[in-house]
Amino acid sequence: MSAWSRGLLAGPVVFVTAATVMAGAALWLPAGPAQIDNLVLPIVLFPAIWAALFFYACLDRRLRRAWGLTLLLLLANAALIASRFVGTPAVRP
Repeated sequence: MSAWSRGLLAGPVVFVTAATVMAGAALWLPAGPAQIDNLVLPIVLFPAIWAALFFYACLDRRLRRAWGLTLLLLLANAALIASRFVGTPAVRP
């Protein structure tokens, strides 16, 4: 069971978490002088985010801790993205 759980964590769960962190990073990174740094930087760093999470999921001795940290990152960034859509009223001219 442990190998299946680790494979599930290191595969699709880590990929979805990395994509969510990438999307959420556009909200918590500063815009920069050109006003595009918060958009470009997460896209460029996506492979590094995925690799760090993948190797952590594969190499951590405690599988529950790896699941917990990965799900915490996923839920925190998903909540950040959702709060951006839920609480913002529509802009009308």
